Amino acid sequence: MQIEVRNDSVVISGYVNAVERWSKPIRGNLRGVMQRFIEKIKAGAFKNALKRNDNVKVLLNHNSDRELANTKDGTAILEEDNIGLRAEVTITDPEVVEKAKNNKLVGWSFGFYTNSDEVAQRETIATRTVADMDLVEVSILDDTKSPAYYGTSIETRSEDGAAMEYRTSIEEIEAEAEAQAEAEAEIV
Repeated sequence: MQIEVRNDSVVISGYVNAVERWSKPIRGNLRGVMQRFIEKIKAGAFKNALKRNDNVKVLLNHNSDRELANTKDGTAILEEDNIGLRAEVTITDPEVVEKAKNNKLVGWSFGFYTNSDEVAQRETIATRTVADMDLVEVSILDDTKSPAYYGTSIETRSEDGAAMEYRTSIEEIEAEAEAQAEAEAEIV
């Protein structure tokens, strides 16, 4: 996630989700049963969802009372490319601008309804592959939340392009890569 702080706004861009990549273990309702599972989004699922919904909202921490931008008015641009769901969002909410200035934004998340998925059980963990979905919202997460998918990093840049800071350390990236490998090994 790249964050560019301007006078009274912030432009946030980056990948909300990389398709065909397993999430961190999630505890939730999977086909009516509360359990631990990992999931991935199939390539094309976001593209199809965006065709069906021309007004995807951008929220703070999945809070429907905190709409920051949306695709209908152009303050949010969402598109799926060969890597995943990419976003560019312009936000004028003073609290979020302040959080950006203070390095309090930690990543992305998204809310969706599953239309089609494949669920399997592999040794110690269930897996879900989402083939089709209705994308309802994309959220920017502050430091009170944690993204469900690996690979989220924060880069803050001032209006003049100076003072870049990366919130995700090399140790965090290595730990995430190790956890990703363990999750993939569990499903083989």
